[in-house]
Amino acid sequence: MNKTFGMISLGCDKNRVDGERLLGEIKRHGCPLTDDLSEAQILIVNTCAFLNAAREESIAAVLEGNAYRGGKLEKIVVTGCLPEKFIGELFPALTEADVFLGIKDASELFPALERSYREGRVNAVGTGDGARGERLVSTVPHLKYLKIADGCFNHCTYCLIPKIRGKYISYPMEELLSEAASLGETDELVLIAQDTTRYGEDLGENRFVELIKKISELDNIRHIRLLYCYPEVVSDELIAEVRENPKVIKYLDIPLQHSEDRILKLMGRRSRKAEILSLLEKLRKAGIAVRTTLMAGFPSETEEEHEAMLAFLDVAKFENCGFFAYSREKDTPAYRLPGQIPARVKNRRVKALYRKQAEISAANLQKYVGKKLEVVCDGIDYEKSCFVGRACFQAYEIDGCVYFRASRAEEGKRCLVRIERADSYDLYGQAEEEP
Repeated sequence: MNKTFGMISLGCDKNRVDGERLLGEIKRHGCPLTDDLSEAQILIVNTCAFLNAAREESIAAVLEGNAYRGGKLEKIVVTGCLPEKFIGELFPALTEADVFLGIKDASELFPALERSYREGRVNAVGTGDGARGERLVSTVPHLKYLKIADGCFNHCTYCLIPKIRGKYISYPMEELLSEAASLGETDELVLIAQDTTRYGEDLGENRFVELIKKISELDNIRHIRLLYCYPEVVSDELIAEVRENPKVIKYLDIPLQHSEDRILKLMGRRSRKAEILSLLEKLRKAGIAVRTTLMAGFPSETEEEHEAMLAFLDVAKFENCGFFAYSREKDTPAYRLPGQIPARVKNRRVKALYRKQAEISAANLQKYVGKKLEVVCDGIDYEKSCFVGRACFQAYEIDGCVYFRASRAEEGKRCLVRIERADSYDLYGQAEEEP
């Protein structure tokens, strides 16, 4: 085959890495890639299925891609979490798609396409060997992700991930070190998994700190950022490593989901409010910034519990926090819980949480005005006519940014920026000129 491929990749950064392996497979076969979907002969839609809204977005992307059939488009490949979990109902219904692949079927991309050209529509979900081939990185050149594990054994009652991705599987440390070394010069390597902090536990012992130490020894990796660290596994050893290792960015993403004990218990979460507050105090003393996510409208959540979560934000003062409404998902224990909250109430509570966090974030950012921050340059924002980058407490694509003026700045390099003003999300300033 010598077809031109395009890709739409949806969902989380873990899904992005799976998509990059598909791109690597395309590159290995010598086929060209295009960002212009009107030029693509084969379109891959890498889907998410975590929430109903994500499934709707995935199907909409397939339908929108199908509009290119009148031009050069010949085949649509649907891959990722959506076919992995829902192929039984998806294959007969989504006739716009020609090939379906699961989350571990990258090796079957070309065989399945060849079958499709001969025979018509193909369901190849679950036929791959699970091999993690080479990746074609799709992020900015100086920032790359390293997916250290797949699956999950935190059985949260609202979550489909274990039924999509299966049990937690840590990737061999030697393979991860080889992959990290193969990524070339990298200013920021972001370690990701459904739960990074449990790395190695499926093999007998937790080796997350050991992995961080060994990656730190690689000359091509300048900084390491840690995402998706579950609170009950953020140990004193891990905190010390983040605090003392000069390569580890002083930042942790810790998905908490709620603050109140009754709801946390219903969610199947293992931490409780007192333990969370104790952990946050440790992290503050260590100088580590924290981002989290919180859910509004879990079944039976009362107005008092919602107000308590607003008060919790005032105490926690997270540098960054995202909020989402509970989504009732079939095949999860929470689906059957009494006290399902109306959508309008859930949305109202989400908006209230965002308003509260905006106040907290504005106060947090205001303290940087008049000071200098080290900022990595991510590129140029042409709408704002300035450079854009991030401080240590800002993760790529999920947190705020630093917009700054400079006579010159190089993507992937760090510079000192004097902060001139702040809003509730971003900082603005002027880079210091080099002597």
